[in-house]
Amino acid sequence: MRRRTLPTATALAVLFSSVALVATGAGSAAADSSTPLSLKSTGDVVVDGVHQRVFISDPTAGQVVVTDYAGKLVGTVGSLPGVHGLELSPDSGTLYAAVADADAVVAIDTATATEAHRYATGTAGPEYVALTGGKLWFSYGAGGDGNIGSLDLSGTDPVVTLGQDTSRTFYDAPILDASAGAPGTLVTGAPSQSPVVLAVYDVSSGTASRTAYAFDPGNTGGGNLADLAVTPDGKDVITASGAPYYQAAYKLSDLSADGKYVTNTYPNAVDIAPNGDVAAGTFSWYDPDVHVFKQGVSTPLKQYDFPNTGTSSGSDTLAARGLAWAPDESKLFAVSKNDSDAYSLRVFDAPTKASTTLTADAPATATRAKPLTVTGTLSSPVALPAGTTVSVTRTDDESPAGKALGTATVTADGSYSFTDTPPAGGKVTYTVTYAGDADHAGATAADSVTVAKSATTLTLNNNLKVYGYGSNVTFTAHLGTTYKNRTVEIWADPYGSDKPNTLVKKGTVDSSGNLTATVHLTRDTKVSAKFTGDTRYAAKTTTNTVYTKVAISTSLIGAYKTATAWNAKYYYFRQSKDPVYNTTMTMYPGRRYQFQIQQFYSGAWHTTTTEYFGLDSYGKDSVLLDDTPPTGVRFRLRSSYIDTTSGDNVNMTTYGGWKYFTFTR
Repeated sequence: MRRRTLPTATALAVLFSSVALVATGAGSAAADSSTPLSLKSTGDVVVDGVHQRVFISDPTAGQVVVTDYAGKLVGTVGSLPGVHGLELSPDSGTLYAAVADADAVVAIDTATATEAHRYATGTAGPEYVALTGGKLWFSYGAGGDGNIGSLDLSGTDPVVTLGQDTSRTFYDAPILDASAGAPGTLVTGAPSQSPVVLAVYDVSSGTASRTAYAFDPGNTGGGNLADLAVTPDGKDVITASGAPYYQAAYKLSDLSADGKYVTNTYPNAVDIAPNGDVAAGTFSWYDPDVHVFKQGVSTPLKQYDFPNTGTSSGSDTLAARGLAWAPDESKLFAVSKNDSDAYSLRVFDAPTKASTTLTADAPATATRAKPLTVTGTLSSPVALPAGTTVSVTRTDDESPAGKALGTATVTADGSYSFTDTPPAGGKVTYTVTYAGDADHAGATAADSVTVAKSATTLTLNNNLKVYGYGSNVTFTAHLGTTYKNRTVEIWADPYGSDKPNTLVKKGTVDSSGNLTATVHLTRDTKVSAKFTGDTRYAAKTTTNTVYTKVAISTSLIGAYKTATAWNAKYYYFRQSKDPVYNTTMTMYPGRRYQFQIQQFYSGAWHTTTTEYFGLDSYGKDSVLLDDTPPTGVRFRLRSSYIDTTSGDNVNMTTYGGWKYFTFTR
């Protein structure tokens, strides 16, 4: 304990030591996807609906890449140099590939994605293949010697017959196609030639006999044929050529014009679904790339515009002959390429259904247990049938998995509305779903509303009361009406950064709504009662402050006697004896105590001096009073803690008791 010296006549003092979401069923619907492909080029695309696989020929790499419907790689069939045209057998068991640089037609097992057979075609390098009339037909030749041949696999040994086009119709190997709707009919077209040249052959006898021929069919002046496809009913052939800027239809009977499917610049692909719907593709940097038509309707039902995944200003483009339908028409597959020659397989869901746009608009805020109205619209380029409905689901804290609210009817102008009374507060989301129908794609929209929760009462006793150091005080929290949560927490946060806020008790209130906890007080303390809320009532916190005095003890050493005088206990000192005054106080870093001496005269006590002195690490200090004091004079002294002035504010101002003394000779 430190000891300091102070003249008796000087008084001393103690030193005191914180909307609306919109979703659509359009071509860019969320279900559509894109997957990178490891290709160097593309020749043809065929879809196997039985095994749900997509086969893509890559002439430059000499391979056929096989993916599933999601674009995930299933396998690669290699050693197919210059592979180009592909044809799937009616049972989907075999894929025939024209392998020009190997002078062969290769049969690929679709179940295992492996080569099953290789059929040599002599000196002919097959470019395109088509099945009809009981044979596999292939085209070959170049430099003015284009022709067609056949591969008969019906017997014990395969039979190859070349030179079937005795009319010498084509300069290069023509594009081939056939349709079950026209059995025994083979349709051909000159690739990349201007103007377009088409020919139709009757191959039902086993040999090819040309039945129709057209040089610049329809007199369009178009050219650069990239693709053709025969309609499922066997009535027409639809072409895709660099010009004109539409996919033209021609009758198989005489190749006369029979309609058009209007697209945009540089048509380069066409494929026809089993129901006759047409997918038409274009090489377009700044316009839609894929166009879907209902059979016989010249304007598109739906269009898809590829994004730009490269570095040029234009978007990705469609590969020539890069379109193929899933046989059930549920998906349309497209192969695209960017300016860095990176290929992707794009998968479009429900391509034959008209796109739909659905909106939902809920109020930004609402009151719990009171009605609110959600509105929205459902629209489509194809008229919706009368009585169309949307289903409604509410998701909130009481129904995190969603609660079905029934349906709302779409009016003739496409609008709908429904009223709901949300039972829970907080974020409430209304999800509206249109399931779609045979002609319209489905769509989903959602919007959220912030629902105000009801308020409850939460009280806590003892606010602003003062307690002695070390008191154990019982606090009672009272919780009012709530929904399901009846749990309350009581926390104590003593003043001072060295003491953390601490959970004293957590529990369920009793039948009267009360929870009690005892807090041991050594400092001023913020005591809080907390209710975390439930789905219907908002969280609430009530914080009280209680004040705690310090503990002070003092002693006066060196008196030769004590006696009661003037209604107090007095210490008597010889004038020659220096009194020692000791102070012990609750310690806190940097704390000082106020030391005060008073003298009695003129009928009252008068302070002579007040000073502050520091305490040692044990909260102690000692003062020696020396000098030659007067005799017969009454003095008193005390040590006190003064909030803030004593160097901190963690306790309530506490005055120590007076020690009375006097001096004699």
